[in-house]
Amino acid sequence: MVNPRRPVAEVLRLALGNVPIAVDAFDGSSSGPPDAEVRIEVRTPRALNYLVTSPQELGLARAFVAGDLTVHGDLYTTLVLLTGDEVGALSWAARMEVLRGLGLGTLRPVAPPPEEVRMHGWRHSHSRDSTAISHHYDVSNRFYGWVLGESMTYTCAVYPTAESTLAQAQEAKYDLVARKLGLAPGMRLLDVGCGWGGMVIHAAARYGVRALGVTLSRQQAEFAQKWIAQEGLADLAEVRHLDYRDAPDDEFDAVSSIGLTEHVGERELPSYFRLLYSKLRPQGRLLNHCITRPTTTEEVRASGFIPRYVFPDGELMGVGKLASVMQDSGFELRHMECLREHYAMTLAAWCANLDEHWDEAVADVGLARARIWSLYMTGSRIGFERNHIQLHQLLGVKTVGGTADYPLRPDW
Repeated sequence: MVNPRRPVAEVLRLALGNVPIAVDAFDGSSSGPPDAEVRIEVRTPRALNYLVTSPQELGLARAFVAGDLTVHGDLYTTLVLLTGDEVGALSWAARMEVLRGLGLGTLRPVAPPPEEVRMHGWRHSHSRDSTAISHHYDVSNRFYGWVLGESMTYTCAVYPTAESTLAQAQEAKYDLVARKLGLAPGMRLLDVGCGWGGMVIHAAARYGVRALGVTLSRQQAEFAQKWIAQEGLADLAEVRHLDYRDAPDDEFDAVSSIGLTEHVGERELPSYFRLLYSKLRPQGRLLNHCITRPTTTEEVRASGFIPRYVFPDGELMGVGKLASVMQDSGFELRHMECLREHYAMTLAAWCANLDEHWDEAVADVGLARARIWSLYMTGSRIGFERNHIQLHQLLGVKTVGGTADYPLRPDW
């Protein structure tokens, strides 16, 4: 049991510096501006163990998910303040003062919340990828419907204007992908990592394309097939519960990969692009849409909260790495676009949706899972706003004999 030597809120004030956040602690102590817009309630001694023994932001996340730490006020505002340069920028002497004030009992590691996932088996093997995808996507279609809205689209939208709705922006994203791929009636599209079928349905309904989507999430595949039937598109569209590596060996006119590359892994990236190249007819196009890192020098594997609670085995690479591997796999790169700000806007809309349906979401997936999603989406929004992460679309062509069948200037 933690036995703080000084009032907890007073000691935590040292780490917070001048950030205008108030702290209320389980020992009855309080600190910070009495009229602060944000108040953090440290409800249990275990919260201190998490904060002291966990690396980076993981301690805060564990305490928040477990309910040992509560935020009173807007979570976005809270994380903006907590991730500023002042917070935690302590000298070693100040760190020791915090530790002495909280007591040596805070150095005792405690078990993380049960929602923390540990992966087993060969990284990015078929079975392990299936487990990772199921952990994140086979949560509840109803829950995702509340968060994502009517489009059931879990990737970055493209906002035509700042006033566009989320639904309009997701429609614009699918149409941008379709036009970049040059879709036309009678063409065949393979959509890998197709989610709940949004791109497949858009391509079939709007462009008369015969579209096949594959996803490792069984719940997504079942939802998509029902949606396709409801739209009367069964003659053109299909979604299968299938690993992208097991997609049919047919020749497709176009391949879209929207939000899959993050799950592929750096080691598997060359085989991933070679496989997609092999699925295309000569002059066929690939549109790869994924989250990226701002440089090619950063660690590819994520650490801390995200891989343990949200995306097991997720790996993000710089766009330069992706472009190089695409070229080495045979693609001629024709266009690159960064949509970083659009993803921040998308996440803000998802967070607003979750807030609006908070009670239903908690009843459906549990309080801890709802807190995980709220924390991860809010933190990701800030990451895109601050250029810590990016979103890129890369368009490649299977050019054969110097012929690309590509317009002299982009026609989208």
